[in-house]
Formats: sequence, C-alpha cells, structure tokens
Amino acid sequence: MDAESRRIRIAAVVFDMDGVVVDSGPVIENAWSEVSRRHGRVLTPVDIASYIHGRPGSETVRLLFPDRSENDRKAIWSEVDKAEEESECSAIPGVVDLLTGLSRLGVDVGLVTSSWPRRIEFVLDHLEITGAFKVTVNRNDVSRGKPNPDPYLIAFERLGVDPEQVLVFEDSDAGVRSAVAAGATCVAVRDAGLVDIGAITSVPDFTGLLIGEAGGGRATLTGFDGIVVDLLSGPACV
Repeated sequence: MDAESRRIRIAAVVFDMDGVVVDSGPVIENAWSEVSRRHGRVLTPVDIASYIHGRPGSETVRLLFPDRSENDRKAIWSEVDKAEEESECSAIPGVVDLLTGLSRLGVDVGLVTSSWPRRIEFVLDHLEITGAFKVTVNRNDVSRGKPNPDPYLIAFERLGVDPEQVLVFEDSDAGVRSAVAAGATCVAVRDAGLVDIGAITSVPDFTGLLIGEAGGGRATLTGFDGIVVDLLSGPACV
C-alpha cells in the first residue's frame, strides 16, 4: 500500500441505484424518449444528460414540458413509470460482491435513489440483493430531490452517522452535487468528469475495489487512485 495514500475514515457506505447498482441507463433513456416523442418532444442527447439522469421524475417532466398543465405532466410521468417499472437491467460489475462484503463486515449500507418503491423492489429482487441495504430513501421520502442535499441528509439521519463519515457512490451531476452538499465524501462511478464538481475520485465500476480485513474491528476498502478507505465495521470483523 502506498504510504502517501490519503486515508478516509468511513462509518457507512451509501449507493445511488440507477447507474451505480444497476445499469438502467438505456431503460430510463428509452422510456423518457419514447413517451416524450408521443407527446410531441424529441429528446436530444443534451436533454437526456441535462434533465433525466439523477433527477426525480417530477422535476424531469417539468423541465421537459414547461408549458404543459400539472395534470398533463402527471400523466406523462405515469407513462414513463409504467415503461420503466419492471424492465430488467444488469448489475454494475462488482457491485454485488462489494455489497456482500460490506454486509459480512457489518458496515452500514444505504440506498438513496430518485426511483420509487415498486421499481426498487423489482430491481433488488431481480439482482437477489433484497436486504442488502439498512436504509433506503426514495423519491416519495423527499419534497426536494437531487441535486438538493435532502435525500442524503435523510439517509444519514436514519443511519445515525455524521455526513463526514459517509462514502457515497454516484454517477450523475445531480447526484454528486446532492451528496457533496450533504457533507459526504463522494466517488463517481463511470464518469471521471464528475471529479470536477466535487467527487474525490472516480471508478469505472466496482471490480477493482478490494475489501481487506485487518482484524480488531478494522477493515479497508482499496482500489481508488491514491485513496484508502478505513471502514468502521461491526462485530463480524472483530
């Protein structure tokens, strides 16, 4: 291990879902693109990048259809939800092993997502990781979603941890801004450019991350560029 690596002390690890736990990007993009086209708007790559990923659907539909009535927006959003709800997606490489390892060590793990309960249940069941998360915060839990800090602040409160002792994995601009504004340390997944807005580093996926057990309740998470995460683990590591 590099003696000059920066060390971060972490009591909980929190994951976004779409794009971090599950590779749902194409499903989400196709659902919004197809429904939007039916309602008279053809989405561009800029629209998708700016308005869809990492944002709650209520904000996305408002940004895409600013001139529509509230009832029209709700109907459009409902169509998108129906298209997404039970669409199968694969896990991001390495994430299931990481979740399993953190659970075995007794490290608290949370999920903070702009998705909704039925979709979350379907995804976790499909990936066979139901029960992996001690705390889940979804879009119904907040009045202000990402990029506001509220979703992460609620998760930290439910976990009973200080924000500065939380490691968050995020893949979108809105998600990174939300986590950083909440006071957490954020690692970007699959987008190195997110380091420019507050992520401390990035990883292409989770396959390069390694949990090392040192005994005495100590463990480390390595595989980051110049960073070692010291995990505050539970009884399973004592």
